[in-house]
Amino acid sequence: MDTFEFLWQGMLVAAQPMNLFYALVGVTLGTAVGVLPGIGPALTVALLLPITFKLDPAGSLIMFAGIYYGGMYGGSTTSILLNTPGESASIVTALEGNKMARAGRGGPALATAAIGSFVAGLIATIALAFIAPFIVKLALVFGPREYFALMVLAFVTVSSAFGDSTLRGLTSLFIGLTLATVGIDQLTGQTRMSFGVPDLLDGIEVTTLAVAMFAIGESLFLAAQGDRGPDKVEAVKGSVWMTAADWKRSWKPWLRGTAIGFPIGAMPAGGAEIGTFLSYATEKRLTKHPEEFGNGAIEGVAGPEAANNASAAGTLVPLLTLGLPTTATAAIMLAGFQQYGLQPGPLLFATNPQLVWGLIASLLIANFMLLILNLPLIGLWVRLLTIPKPWLYAGILLFATLGTIGANPSIYELGMLLAFGVMGYIMRIFGYPIAPVVVGLILGPLAEQQLRRALSISQGDVTVLFTSPIAAGLLLLAATALILPLILRARGKGEVLSHLAASED
Repeated sequence: MDTFEFLWQGMLVAAQPMNLFYALVGVTLGTAVGVLPGIGPALTVALLLPITFKLDPAGSLIMFAGIYYGGMYGGSTTSILLNTPGESASIVTALEGNKMARAGRGGPALATAAIGSFVAGLIATIALAFIAPFIVKLALVFGPREYFALMVLAFVTVSSAFGDSTLRGLTSLFIGLTLATVGIDQLTGQTRMSFGVPDLLDGIEVTTLAVAMFAIGESLFLAAQGDRGPDKVEAVKGSVWMTAADWKRSWKPWLRGTAIGFPIGAMPAGGAEIGTFLSYATEKRLTKHPEEFGNGAIEGVAGPEAANNASAAGTLVPLLTLGLPTTATAAIMLAGFQQYGLQPGPLLFATNPQLVWGLIASLLIANFMLLILNLPLIGLWVRLLTIPKPWLYAGILLFATLGTIGANPSIYELGMLLAFGVMGYIMRIFGYPIAPVVVGLILGPLAEQQLRRALSISQGDVTVLFTSPIAAGLLLLAATALILPLILRARGKGEVLSHLAASED
């Protein structure tokens, strides 16, 4: 069966009335929450994760995908009208988008962001559908040692990609790996680090950790910032629609942004912010209106926003085919799969093809829904930006708490939610990234299981990890990804010191 037939079957699943309803609810909730200031896609998905718990797996994941895409769309509204990026990938959109809003062109800025996101999401989702089967075929030849090496690469790249310090990223990762050892050992059946507490025998719930670290910890951190001057919401003046000149200047950046963002998002070490910065630099170099850059160039909104959403679809390639989350949002999506006992990877395509292809097809439908929702409802999203911050943070805390209780009604679970939320707040204060903790908790047991299987097959011979060309290559990539940033950082510091010494002379 070829990709077109699989995609058609997925369309039949996604087009069922209840699944269409779940997709509509997902994109609406995702956009509404994503529009709120200071809330990025990762926090949006973590906050709304518990509400999908009682649904069937297909409906839940379709709603989850809608929330994911809706959160990505909603962030552009905040960046343009409030100059408050919800995540690092939206910083570039704020550079030109907010200048356009201040000049009375907030409508065209929001329109090119919405249409560019639609074009990028559509093309990238189709690319996902065609690329994923090839990666699945490659991954099916992996054995325990190859999977362990792949997990090590994921650990290193995630630790290096988040935050300014590789050491802090690795520290966060080891916190997650330590939490992953709590519970019953899968191979021996012995209890580990449960301290005699029955509730810990099943291990730490990934959903609880994700909601606590992202929603609770982020809210406490933002609330602790205080009111450092009111954020001015730029009103949308004039028509929302783009002029013929705006269309002419936007369509090429949409395509270029898609071409830049998707492959970067699909890389195991990819990141949406890399694609957006590259797209912005490309448009600045190719533009026929260089004087407008820095003052509200529409290309500076169209290209990066397309790259951002293409990268969002790209991150689903390693997530669905290999089970590797390369962003914080993807890590929480992985938690969404695992709450139904599903492990993304090559076997998921074989055991649950309807689920996977229904999810991919629902992304296409979600894109159309978001375009229809975003343009007419811009006025409503603007009103959401005026919600007072104390109400906003209190609402997030309340919603996260009620969602966790609904998913797992336990006082002990509520205590862990509070404890992990405080831990997330403390980590944010000291500059430790949150995502590696969640990735460590999710992938830690899988990495341990594959390592112990490989050692059992080889009767304890550690060198078996290096006798496989694929495993050795992946471990070499991991070592390079760990050492290279340290060398470049030390080299950069050395150049700065030599420059300062030369200036003093």
